[in-house]
Amino acid sequence: MLVVALIDCLSSDEDRIRNLPKIAWVFIILLFSPVGWIAWYAAGRPQAVRAGGHWRPGSGFPERERPRATAPDDDPAFLRDIARTRRDDEAMFSKWEADLRRREEELRRRDEQRGDA
Repeated sequence: MLVVALIDCLSSDEDRIRNLPKIAWVFIILLFSPVGWIAWYAAGRPQAVRAGGHWRPGSGFPERERPRATAPDDDPAFLRDIARTRRDDEAMFSKWEADLRRREEELRRRDEQRGDA
């Protein structure tokens, strides 16, 4: 079992080994014979790769194709949406002002009619 654990440790990728560096695991496996390889399987061995794979540096998108988030002020759709929202808000505000003027005028007329009566 010691030989199997040692071969497994040496053949594992350095960036996937858990808890300690690879060299430390090699020494633990060799120096603490029955406990070392049990510790390797329990705490150091890389976990199984789940569906979807395991990402490692350099295995993703090429730099020029990497998806990047754009800032809102760089996104043309966002800027168009802001302009449209602003026009809609200004139209609503104008409508409210017109409605307020109309109501104020109606109140003045009522007050004038009551004053005449």
